[in-house]
Amino acid sequence: MLDIRNIKAITLDLDDTLWPVAPVIHRAEAAMSAWLTPRAPLTAQVFADPAQRLALRQAVQAARPDIGHDLGTLRREVIRLGLGRAGEDTALVEGAYQVFISERMRVDLYEDSLAALTWLSARYPVVAVSNGNADVHQVGIGRFFKAGLSAQDFGSGKPDVDIFHAGAQAAGVAPHEVLHVGDDAALDVLGALDAGMQTAWVNRHDKDWTYPPQPHVTVRDMAHLCQVLDNQ
Repeated sequence: MLDIRNIKAITLDLDDTLWPVAPVIHRAEAAMSAWLTPRAPLTAQVFADPAQRLALRQAVQAARPDIGHDLGTLRREVIRLGLGRAGEDTALVEGAYQVFISERMRVDLYEDSLAALTWLSARYPVVAVSNGNADVHQVGIGRFFKAGLSAQDFGSGKPDVDIFHAGAQAAGVAPHEVLHVGDDAALDVLGALDAGMQTAWVNRHDKDWTYPPQPHVTVRDMAHLCQVLDNQ
């Protein structure tokens, strides 16, 4: 059961918790392919094909397991491999990546997210803890956050307890005083439980819970989370 009296700070996942990430990535991939088309048409064709794009990503992940947590470096290496295999100019890597990441920062918040961030940040220090490479300031919600931690900058990602503990430290509290909020059962909930935090599972799509350890609370969206915290 959730012990609201012991919550002194919130750590918060971003992708698929505050906004749906699949449309964002789809748009960013399309923008990058369009940018590549006049400059590296063969590579653009590859990146326009989801199956070929996935094969490139899997090849980089197999060759470079050390960068699995660093999505920016991973993305650049995938672009580099695609250009190299097509025999096109690998100097285009950075330009293509900048087009991608610019679109990556354009997100459409769930309808409940903005009001929830306003409510939460008025009551708790809120720290973003994400395996993705969205930046809360570039996205336009930085004013609600005391700090933001991403796996690529921190050096490891969820479910590693270290990034959760760093989130608690950034909030200025002990791990057991944190409520971690996120949509991913394994990365967010199990990782935060291992870190000694309370957990809120954001289950927007009515998924089944399949692990023996349980979240302290399950909510259907961020508005529901605020209701739970307000009614305790």
